[in-house]
Amino acid sequence: MRRPRRQRRKSQSFDAMIPNILTTLALCAGLTALRFSLEGRFENAVEALVIAGVLDTFDGAIARLLKQTSNFGAQLDTLSDFLAFGIVPAAMLYLWSLNELGLAGWAVSLVYAVCCALRLARFNVQITAPRLPPEARSYFVGVPSPIGAGLVLVPLAISFTSTGSFAVFFQQPMVVGAIVLVVSGLMVSQLPTFSVKQIRIPHRYRLLTMLGVAVLAAAIVSAPWQTLTLLVALYAVTLPLGWRSYNRLIRRVEAAQAETDAGDGSASGAVLPSSVERSQE
Repeated sequence: MRRPRRQRRKSQSFDAMIPNILTTLALCAGLTALRFSLEGRFENAVEALVIAGVLDTFDGAIARLLKQTSNFGAQLDTLSDFLAFGIVPAAMLYLWSLNELGLAGWAVSLVYAVCCALRLARFNVQITAPRLPPEARSYFVGVPSPIGAGLVLVPLAISFTSTGSFAVFFQQPMVVGAIVLVVSGLMVSQLPTFSVKQIRIPHRYRLLTMLGVAVLAAAIVSAPWQTLTLLVALYAVTLPLGWRSYNRLIRRVEAAQAETDAGDGSASGAVLPSSVERSQE
């Protein structure tokens, strides 16, 4: 009997590999940041982590643009995020400041890494079973891991440019530990946060948006740490705004659904049972 001829695997174009290549480069940037941290070169470590964040931002966008999204790419992206934005920031902050707290500082670093892992695991589950309604696709549940890494690294960024009592305050291990614990809680919380990926730019504002991007790029080149610290601070301000906006959206959706249900009930002449009425209150 002749053996069945093996089917040749279909070749894949280079364009289809670009998203996974970017994810791999983000993984390498995260590992490089860890190496710089071990050598005490914390400024270079943060720079490498920023590069990892930029690559992580574009890999998913390019995958959707090229229509090359896959489960393999999603899992690779999660592993890269956990290393670059979970393990590396925890190790970096421990080597920089938290080690002065002894076991307590190590425990804080572990809490951050574990919360990052839980946040990414929950995100993967929500891909197939989203908890947010379709009307709320412009929101994340909790703070994303790349932004969480940016929040916990603010004390480091401040130490690169500031001097005096202000910088000394943010270098205190207790202050750093408190920031890490707060951010860890935000990552695993149910707090709705804005998703930049779903923002739609009106056509008349596209030129202005490009100009703003150019100004932002110039600011990052001329004053990188001040600009990045300001961006992270602005994001922190949006946290309560996102919660308020999400709750308003949900109330509007529930009100519209209640009106629709009431209209259907009056049209058919049916009366809702008391149990259903209580569930809608």
